[in-house]
Amino acid sequence: MLSNLIVTEYNRLEQMIQKIKIHLYFITALLLIIVLFESASLNCAAQKTKTHAPDPADSIHLIQEAKVTALHIPKEIISGQQLCGKELQSLNQLSVADALRYFAGVQLKDYGGVGGIKTINIRSMGTNHVGVFYDGVQLSNAQNGQVDLGMYSLDNMQSVSLFNGQKSEIFQSAKDFNSAGSIYLWTRVPEFHAGQNWHLKANLRTGSFDLINPSLLIDLKLSNRVKSSFNAEWISSSGKYKFRYRRRAAKTGEIMYDTTAVRQNGDIRATRMEGTLFGNIKNGSWMTKVYNYTSERGVPGAIINNVWRRGERIWDNNSFMQGSFQKGITKKIKTQLLAKYAYYLTKYVNNDTTVMRIDNVYRQKEFYLSTSNLYSINNWWDISTSYDFQWNQMDANMYGFVYPSRYTHLLSIATSFNWGALKLQGSMVANYVHDYVELAESPKNKDTYIPAAFASYIPFKKIDFSLHAFAKRSFRMPTFNDLYYAEMGNSRLKPERATQFDIGFKYDHQQRHGFLKEWGLESDIYHNRVHDKIIAYPKGAQFRWTMLNLGKVDIKGIDLAGHISVSPLKNFNVTGKLQYTYQKAIDITNAADTYFRDQIPYIPWNSGSAIVQMSYYSWFLNYSFIYTGERYNQQENIIYNHTQPWYTSDASLVKEFHLFGCAMKATAEVNNLFSQDYDVILNYPMPKRNYRFSLCIEL
Repeated sequence: MLSNLIVTEYNRLEQMIQKIKIHLYFITALLLIIVLFESASLNCAAQKTKTHAPDPADSIHLIQEAKVTALHIPKEIISGQQLCGKELQSLNQLSVADALRYFAGVQLKDYGGVGGIKTINIRSMGTNHVGVFYDGVQLSNAQNGQVDLGMYSLDNMQSVSLFNGQKSEIFQSAKDFNSAGSIYLWTRVPEFHAGQNWHLKANLRTGSFDLINPSLLIDLKLSNRVKSSFNAEWISSSGKYKFRYRRRAAKTGEIMYDTTAVRQNGDIRATRMEGTLFGNIKNGSWMTKVYNYTSERGVPGAIINNVWRRGERIWDNNSFMQGSFQKGITKKIKTQLLAKYAYYLTKYVNNDTTVMRIDNVYRQKEFYLSTSNLYSINNWWDISTSYDFQWNQMDANMYGFVYPSRYTHLLSIATSFNWGALKLQGSMVANYVHDYVELAESPKNKDTYIPAAFASYIPFKKIDFSLHAFAKRSFRMPTFNDLYYAEMGNSRLKPERATQFDIGFKYDHQQRHGFLKEWGLESDIYHNRVHDKIIAYPKGAQFRWTMLNLGKVDIKGIDLAGHISVSPLKNFNVTGKLQYTYQKAIDITNAADTYFRDQIPYIPWNSGSAIVQMSYYSWFLNYSFIYTGERYNQQENIIYNHTQPWYTSDASLVKEFHLFGCAMKATAEVNNLFSQDYDVILNYPMPKRNYRFSLCIEL
C-alpha cells in the first residue's frame, strides 16, 4: 500500500517537473530569439554606422550625441474606473467594499452591519471571477474564493481601480491576465516636503451601533531612497441597529409580518495592522509589506421563521508578507519579481440549540512566486513573458476532511503594438492545476488556455475621444469548498468557463477658463457567456455556502458613466459623477426548466450611483446616492421570489482647519439619509439612518 502510494506520488511529481521543463524551454527559446534579434539589430546598426561614417571623428561625434532614456513601459490601452486621492477619501467609507459600490457594472453582496461579510461581483460573472490585487499581488482564498473586502480599510489607500476583462497592459504577472475582472488596491506612497523626515496621522471615528474606530498612520523617511509606512486600526461595534421586518403572502399580498426589531449578534472587534517599506534603486524600485487582520465577530444570520438571534461566531487571523521588485536591466529589457506567503486561520462556532453544535477550525497556507520580463523591440512593439507558481494547502478539524493541496502553474506571453492612434494588445495564458487530497481520490489535472485581445483607436487628433473593444476567454477552478466540503462538496464539479466581448467609447473635455472646467462621458456594451456557472450564496448560516451550478448563463448589458466639474464662483468647485448599468443575465441551460431564460438570482436589471462633491475654501460637502432595481432571490422569476428595489443616500460635511500647529479635519456623516428599509440579500436587513463623526489630526 505504502509503496504504491510512493510510486503514484513519484509519477505525479515527474509529470509536474516535465510541465515545468516545457515552460522553461519555451521561455528560454523566446529569450534566445530576443537576444538574436537584438544582436542582429546591433550588427545592422554597426554596419550602417561604418558605411556612412567611416571617419573616426564622426564616430566619436555620434557617441557624444547618443541619449540614454528611461525604459518605455507600455500602459493600459483601455483605462479602468478609478477613485483616488481626495476623491476617494471624501467618500468617508470604512472599507474598500463601500467605495466599490460607486463603480458601474458592480454588484456588492453585503450581509449587513459593520462586521458583515462584503463580496463583489462584476458584470454578473460571479465573485470567483474577480481578481483582487493589493499592491500588485493577488489576494486569494482557496477555501471558498470569497475575498471579504470589509477587511481592507481606506485609511492608507491611494487608489482603487476596476478593470473589466483584465488590466490591458503587458508588463504584469500571469495572474493579472487570468481574471475576468480585476480590482487593484494601491497603498499610498509617503511624500515628504524639504527637510521633513516623518509624518503622523491620527483618526478617531465614532457613531451609531456603538462604533469606536481609532487609526494611526506613521510615515518615516529612512534615507533618500527608502521610506516606510505603518498603519494600525482598531474597530469595535455592537452591531445593533433597528430594522423593519415586513413580509407579504405570495398569493394574496396580505401582510403576514410587520414589526420593528433590533439586529442581534452582529458585533465585531477587529484589529488591522500593516507595515510597508518603499525603496528606489537605479532604474527600478522595490516594496515589501507585512499585513495582519485579527477579528472576532458575530454572524447575525438570516431572519427566517421569526428567528431574530443566532449563535454563530467567527474568529479570523489573517496574515501575509509580500514583496515586489522591478528593475530596468537595459534600455529595452525590464524584469519584475513578486513573492508572497500567507497564513489564514478561521474558527467557526455555532451554538444554536436547534441544530448540532459546530466548532470548526480552518487553516490555509499559500506560497506565491512570479517573474515577469518585458522586452521593447522598438518604440511601437513590445513583448512580455511571465511565469507564476502558487501553492495552496488547507486543513481543518472536521471528521472526514480530505486535506487538499493545490499546485498552480501559469505561463503567459503577451505583445502590444502602438501605431499612434491605433493600439493593439494580445495575450495568452496557459494554466496547469494539480490537486492532491490525502483521504480520497485526487481529481484529474486541469490544463486550460486563456486568450485575450484588446484594441483602442483615437479617430481625431484634436479631440480626446477614443474607441475601444476587447474579447477574452476566462476560466476559474472550483474552490476547495466547492470540491471537498463535507456537506456539499463535489469533487466532480466542472470548472467555469466564460467568454467576454466588449465595445465602447470614452470622451473627455477640459478647459482652463470659464464656468465649465471638465466633463466626460463613457459607455460600454458587453456580452458575456458563462458555461457551467457556479453561484454561491448563504444557506441558512452565513459562513456556509451552497453551490449551485446553473450550466449556461447569457449576460448582456450596458454601462454608462459621466463626470463633470464646474467652478461657478472663486474657490467654489462642484464635481459630479453618474453611473448607470443595465444587465440582462439569464439562465439558458435547459429549455425544459421552469426558470429557463429567467434572470439569475440577485442581478438587477437596472442599477446606478451618483456622487456630488462641493468645496468652498476649507469646507466640503459630499453627497452620494446608490440605486439597485428589482431582482429575484431564487432561480424562478415568480412573485414569491421577487425582491423590491432599494436606494440609499449618504451625506457628509467636512471642515479643515489648523490648531496648535496641527492640520485637523472634522467630519460629520449621515448614512441612509432617508432611513430606507432594504435588504441587499434577502432576510439580511440593512441599517436604517445612522451617523458617524470623525476627527483627524496630521503632523
